[in-house]
Amino acid sequence: MSCADAPLAVLGGTFDPVHHAHLALARAARDRLGIPEVLWIPAGLPPHRGLPKAAAEHRLAMVAAAIAQEKGFRLDETEARRMEPSFTVPTLVRLREQVGRERPLVLLLGADAFLGLPAWHRWRELFTLAHLAVATRPGFSLEGLGPPLCDLLAARAHQEPRFCTPAGGIHVFPLSAGTVSATEVREKIAAGAHDAELLALIPAPVLAYIRAHRLYLADP
Repeated sequence: MSCADAPLAVLGGTFDPVHHAHLALARAARDRLGIPEVLWIPAGLPPHRGLPKAAAEHRLAMVAAAIAQEKGFRLDETEARRMEPSFTVPTLVRLREQVGRERPLVLLLGADAFLGLPAWHRWRELFTLAHLAVATRPGFSLEGLGPPLCDLLAARAHQEPRFCTPAGGIHVFPLSAGTVSATEVREKIAAGAHDAELLALIPAPVLAYIRAHRLYLADP
C-alpha cells in the first residue's frame, strides 16, 4: 500500500545514556517497518522518574554522536532545551503543528512502556495524534493484558505495519534487542567497568563522549 505522505517515527526518552537497545528500536522502525525517518526527542524532565544524571547538553550530545552515521535519524532538541516536564501528548501536538494534519506519526514504544500507558498524562489522546508501534522482547510481552489495554489492542491493533492514515492504530512486533538499560550502564561505569564490557551496551562514540566528560563516575 502506498502512502501520500511518508510516516515519521518518534522516539522519546531520557537517553541517560543512549544505548544499543534504543538504536535497535529506531533501526527496526526504519528497516523493518518501512518508516524512512526517525525523530529522536530527549526529554527535558521525565515526569515518571527522577532527574536525569547527565545534564541536557550531555544527553543531547550523546544522542547526536550515536545517530551521526545513521540514515534517516534526526535529533529534536526542543524538549531537552526547555527543561520542563516532557509529556508525550503535548510533544505530539507540537509535532502535528510542524508536519500538518495528514502526515502519519508513529510513536515507538517498548512493551514495558505500553503496559504503563494508562498512567500517562492524557494517554487516550495519543490515538488522535499518532499510531503506536510497540516492540516486545523476551520478558516483556503483551500476553494476558487486562482492561483497558486488552480492549485497546482489540480495537486498534493491525498485523501489518500500515501507517498511511495520520493516527489511531497499534502495531506490535518482536524485537531482539537484549535487556540493556541506562541504569545498568551508569552502574557499570560507576563501578569501573572496562571499555570492552561497556561497548556491549553502548555505541563507541557514546562511550568516548562519556569518558571525555567523565560522566556517571562514582561520587568521591
